[in-house]
Amino acid sequence: MVRRALLPGAVGVVVAFGLGYAIGGAEAALSAGLGAAVVLANFAVHGLSLAWASTVSISAVHGVALGGVVVRLGVILGLLFLLDQTAWFSPLAFGLAVIPGTLALLAYEAKLALGGMGAALQIPADPAAAAAAEQLAARES
Repeated sequence: MVRRALLPGAVGVVVAFGLGYAIGGAEAALSAGLGAAVVLANFAVHGLSLAWASTVSISAVHGVALGGVVVRLGVILGLLFLLDQTAWFSPLAFGLAVIPGTLALLAYEAKLALGGMGAALQIPADPAAAAAAEQLAARES
């Protein structure tokens, strides 16, 4: 899923940079391009962390999915406040790239989910549940 989004995401970064330049000049272009790049990196980290968690357990997938959202949004907010301390940064251009970029990626994820992308996921059984199932099968036979 992450690999499929890299090319459209890179195009989105270029488009955000171009729109920022056309509307507000070089500083807005840098801020908008950075905002779009942050959204793409956020999506990639989300996908890769879910892939890692799927090798651990279903509980890890749930924890990463729910807790990861808070952490990743906190990182975006932290970057916004950190970059706002620089002279060249435009918070408006950054925000106007982050918000539609995030909405576009959410729509992309929804499209993949509706298309059955999640059906191919293989999450290993919880080790304790697998051991219990084996013990139950042994008792029954």
